[in-house]
Amino acid sequence: MRFLKILFWLLLGGLVAAFVIYNGDERIALHLWGGLIADFSLPFLLIITFLLGFLPMLLAYHALRWRLRQRLAGLERAIADLRAVNAAPPPPPETPEPQPVAPAGELPLAPVESSPSEEK
Repeated sequence: MRFLKILFWLLLGGLVAAFVIYNGDERIALHLWGGLIADFSLPFLLIITFLLGFLPMLLAYHALRWRLRQRLAGLERAIADLRAVNAAPPPPPETPEPQPVAPAGELPLAPVESSPSEEK
């Protein structure tokens, strides 16, 4: 992909160089305000107008890429945080001790405490 990008820019540079070579001596007179007349070389004028149209779009493209990279980095950090939280083993659940169940119709028995006379 990088090769194609370099090839594109080399071809574009070659086209610009060929245009400058064949039209380098062409002069354009621009009539400005107040009777001023600006005399420009045709290739210089066309390169300037191309850059005036290209640079704002290039800046917008780079701003969009930067913003998307920031969003992607934030989402990757959030995923890493979630993985770190989920990687830790969960604490064992605390289960209450089972209580003895009395048969139907009977009252539940209270725990019997030993009296001091029985201990002797």
